[in-house]
This record gives sequence, structure tokens and C-alpha cells, in this order.
Amino acid sequence: MKPTQPIRNRFLLAGDLLLIVTSVLASFALRLDLGPTFVYFMPQAWLMVALALLVKPTVYYFFGLYRRYWAYASVRELRLIAVATVAAEVVVALMLMLAIVTSLLPATFPRSVIFIDWLFSLFSVGGLRLTVRLIAEAGQVSQKSDGRGGMRRVVIVGAGDAGVLVVREMQRNPQLHMVPAAFVDDDPEKLRKDIHGVRVAGTLRDLSTVIDRARAREVVIAIPSAPGEVVRIVTQICRRKGIPFRTMPGIYELIGGKVNVSRLRDVDISDLLRRQPARIDDEVVGRTLTGKRVLVTGAGGSIGLELCRQVARWMPAQLILLGHGENSIFEALLELGENFPELPMLPVVADVRDAERITQVFEQFKPEVIFHAAAYKHVPLMELNVAEAVTNNVLGTRRLVEAALASGTSRLVLISTDKAVQPASIMGATKAMAELIVRDAAQRARLPYVSVRFGNVLGSRGSIVPLFKRQIARGGPVTITHPEMKRYFMTIPEAVHLVLQAAGLGSGGEVFVLRMGEQVPIVDLAEDLIRLSGFEPGKEIEVQFTGIRPGEKLEEALWDEGMQYATTTHPDVVRVEDTQPLANEALASTLAEMERLARAGDAPALLALLAAHLPGNQLGQAPPPEITSVV
Repeated sequence: MKPTQPIRNRFLLAGDLLLIVTSVLASFALRLDLGPTFVYFMPQAWLMVALALLVKPTVYYFFGLYRRYWAYASVRELRLIAVATVAAEVVVALMLMLAIVTSLLPATFPRSVIFIDWLFSLFSVGGLRLTVRLIAEAGQVSQKSDGRGGMRRVVIVGAGDAGVLVVREMQRNPQLHMVPAAFVDDDPEKLRKDIHGVRVAGTLRDLSTVIDRARAREVVIAIPSAPGEVVRIVTQICRRKGIPFRTMPGIYELIGGKVNVSRLRDVDISDLLRRQPARIDDEVVGRTLTGKRVLVTGAGGSIGLELCRQVARWMPAQLILLGHGENSIFEALLELGENFPELPMLPVVADVRDAERITQVFEQFKPEVIFHAAAYKHVPLMELNVAEAVTNNVLGTRRLVEAALASGTSRLVLISTDKAVQPASIMGATKAMAELIVRDAAQRARLPYVSVRFGNVLGSRGSIVPLFKRQIARGGPVTITHPEMKRYFMTIPEAVHLVLQAAGLGSGGEVFVLRMGEQVPIVDLAEDLIRLSGFEPGKEIEVQFTGIRPGEKLEEALWDEGMQYATTTHPDVVRVEDTQPLANEALASTLAEMERLARAGDAPALLALLAAHLPGNQLGQAPPPEITSVV
């Protein structure tokens, strides 16, 4: 079907000229009534007509009234028409006043016709252009009725601005083959109201019923910032009904049907959390960071960089970015420099295992607050590189803590992991030892050095979400190690909020844990991600199980079995209360032996040493690692 031929602007100019003459004459007629007086003032009326024909089209042209495509006129164009007609009338009025002053017009000229003429001009100019839009829409309605047989009825979730735009686009473009059948929205003010002729038929809880009553064949989530709970409810209902759904990225990609992995909006990582994100106590964090010299290790990594972003908001005196990879530190510095140009930032390329270099850095910058995020974290990879895991995660932490104590650092936060609880992997065991080092230092120096345990961080570099998204983009399959694998999850900003909170809560040696709800089955996480990307798991994207890898557990724990935990002043943060199996001289001698074995590359001996000093560990119970288990 060919589109309606647009009304060209030269026809609008012709219409304006006719209406200008009509408006002036009608103004005189309304002011003077038809009769001898009107006839007497006709010469003045024709002079005003001549001035208006000269001035008004020129002013309208400069205001762009002949460059607009009026079939898509909106409130913005109405404002423009009002301003243009006022400006034109002011110019006409000034010229008429000049004519009166120079005696071209008598002083008895009825000045009120100027205001009346403006009113007529406003309604005539606006009405002409509104007519253009009505004609265009009438043509679209006619086309829509011609091809209604192939139209899909759609329920729109969300009757806000985005939902209204979706409806208008469907109504204007019949070639999309979509008809808005109903809205659902939780705003009680909108219920049972019509928006652009579409009824708000119920709340989100009524979606299933609304779909049936409207005979809908598709659902559109028109809430660009829809929380994961809303997306999940819609997903489940649409699966039961056997109809597709779409989330809203940009209007044209959404309605034009060009939906695939690259065109859908990026899945909001918080959509995958099956709980509300943690909150942050701004007062505590501000008191800890504002005006302080802050050092972040591992500053180029996912957690380290987010720490730098969040710390920078609190305007520390200095932000020191320490990392081993020059590229990641450089990129972090560029990003932070753009967002926080006034903040003094100092990039430091260094390895936390290099005692001499770390000592030099601390003597030079004297950090007051440290966030230690530098660590090896990939479980299967560390099973193959035991000595490296020990030197970096354990001995690197020891070097950093010793330098902090020597330079008088007042606060230190270690980024730990739930894998440190009854560790089954080398990575978990080394982080458990790092916790012991921090706790021992805090108790000896009576300083607020603390550890924070995370669950898995959604969206961090090397985590499962980016891996799953790459697999989905390739068309699958999505690979999972075991159907019963479960994990605690949190987002990167949420993890960083916890770290910042812990920096202000700690008094010395505590291990803090976030309340992360229940563990999420990895299978459910993968299926959620597949559906949020616009596909159906098991049909369009296959899920495959590859077998559990060395060092992995089916489920994690946040503290050792039988240990107690205590609440803190923050409702989402708890403090683990447990005993310390190693401290003082015993810890120092164990670390010295660990360093000797690591230098010798004696992995079996390192495993045995860690197993001997970490209660409840499961080290050595997994089969020997194979290189194929890493991927």
C-alpha cells in the first residue's frame, strides 16, 4: 500500500495567505459589526491586510513553519506556532503604530483589532496544520483497515511515556502489523482509563486475564527500566500462554520487529537477581572516604574499577590505582579522568608480590584507606597453577598488609569470597589464608582491617554471565557443569557497596557477609538470561551439561557450619563470629613454609599444608584437573 501523499508546504503558504486576509477582515468585522462603520474603516483594513501579507509569511518562514513535516506535528510544534504568531503580530502592530505616528493612518484606528487578529491567526495557522495531521492519520487508518487480516493484537505492559510512544507508533504504522489491544499498569490512577483509545485493562497481576480477554498474540514490556521481577512475571505468563514477548530497547528496533541478541536492550544484570539489591548507608561511607588518601589494588579489574568509580564519588584527597596490567590501569585512568576531572588520581603499575616495590609505593603515597581487590579468582585455572595462587593471593596479601602496618594505614578491606568457607579449591583456600592474615594484623595492631565475602559477581570479567551471553549470541549451546549447581549472586555495584560499607563498619578483624537471599540454581540463571535475550531455552537455545570441574562444589556457604553471625547497623550486612585457627607465631611460621614451598613449585606439599591448617576443607577430594576442564 502506497503511503498517503504529503501536503506540500507551498500549499500551506497559499492557505496562510488566504487565512491572513480572512483574519484581518474578520477582526474588523468582529470589532465594528457589519455596517456603515465597517465600510468607513475598510481602507485601513486593506492597509493592515497588505502589511500582514508582507510581514506574517516572512516571520512564519524564519520560525520554520514551512520546513516542518506537519503529519507528525506535536505539542512542540504548537508552541512554535504560538510564538511565531505572537512575533508576527508584534511586528504588524509596530508598523501600524508607525503608520499612525506618520499620519498614514488616522488616530482613530481601532487598536483592539490587532489582538483579535492575533487570536484568529493563532487558530487559523494552527488549525490548518492540525488539519494536515488529521488527513495524514485518516489515510493511515484507511490503510490499516485494508490490511487488518494480518494484524497481531498486542498487550502493552506499562502505560507511561514509553508505553504511549509504543501505542502511537503502532497506530501510525500499519505495516508493522501490530494493533494495541490493552495496557496493564499498576498505577491505580490509570486503571480503567483510555489512553489514545487503548484501555488500561488491569494491573500486572491481571496480565494473564487481560491477554485472554484481548485475544492478544504478543506482549510488549514498555518499561525500559523494568526490574527483574516484572520481566520474570511477564516471561512466565507468556511461556504458559505460548505467545512471544519483547522488552523495549529503542522504539524503532522494538516495533519494527528487528529483535535479536544484538538489538535487544542489554539484559540488566539486576534482572537476574532474585531479590532486591542491597542498600548503602551514605553517611558511614562518606565519613570513611571523604578527604582521605585511598588506594585500590587490582584497580583495572571489574571489582577494582567499580570500587574506584564509587570511591571517586566521595571526593577522596587522592585515589591511587594499583594494578599489574598496564593496559587495564590506563583504561581505568582514562574513564575516571573523564568523569572526575578534578580528582587527583595516581596510576601505579606494580605486583603485590614484590615486597620492595610495594614498600616504596606506601612510603611515597602513605594511603589511609586500602581496598585490596588484586587476586587470582578462576577456580579451575588455579587448580593447575597452585604456586601462583599461593604467591599472589596469600603472600601478596601478606606483603600488602605488612606495608600498610608500617606506613600507618588506618583502614584496610580485603575482598574475599564465599569459596573461602570450607574450601574445596586452591583459590578458596588461598582466600581463606588471606582472611587469616588480615585478621591477625587487625588484632595485633588494633586497627579496623576487615574482610568482605562475596558470592559470585554477575557481569564481572570472566564470570558466567558474559560467557553465557557470548554463547547465546553464537546461537548456543549454553554450557553448565551440573544441573544441581547453585550459587549466591550479586551485582558489581552491589558488591562494591558492601565493600564501602564494611570499610566504615569494621573495628578490627571482622569478616563481613552480605545477605544475598537464597542460592540460585545456575540452570535457572541461564534460562532467565536466554529468555531475557528473546529466546526460548531448550528450543531456540540449547542447554548442555558438561560435568563438574575440579575444585567446584555443588553449593557454597557464607560461613562455616556451626558458626554464629551477628547483625550490624546495616540491615544487609552481617558479621561472622568464628575462631581463628592460626595467629601470631603459628601463622608466621606457616606462611614462611608456604613461601618456601611456593618458590620450589611443590604443589602437593602446598595442598597438604593448606589442608592441615584450614578446618573443614575439602581440598584434594576432586579428581586431578584436566586442561579441558578450564573452558
